Amino acid sequence: QVQLVESGGGLVQAGGSLRISCAASGISFSFATMGWYRQAPGKQRGLVASISSSGRTTYVTSVKGRFTISKDNAKSTVYLQMDSLRPEDTAVYYCNAERPGSYFLWGQGTQVSVSS
Repeated sequence: QVQLVESGGGLVQAGGSLRISCAASGISFSFATMGWYRQAPGKQRGLVASISSSGRTTYVTSVKGRFTISKDNAKSTVYLQMDSLRPEDTAVYYCNAERPGSYFLWGQGTQVSVSS
């Protein structure tokens, strides 16, 4: 079964940390570009960070230096370590898996809430 399952969201105070995970199944994980997107109420979904099959990472400017994306190919899991969280980071975070010409998948999302 092809699916992405996120976990690890929750409520944290500003300045705190949280790690969210996304376990993939049914895909060739090591060949995929994995990404984390987020969508806040009333806003469009946007890319937060991505990691290519070779391990190259990209980040949206607002999270650089605070968030770290990583992956474990053996576990088919991608992580997003979020430090120094701010209230504006509050959103539903979605995992994405892409392999051009093969698949473009979304997880169900996990809520991250940061209180001030």
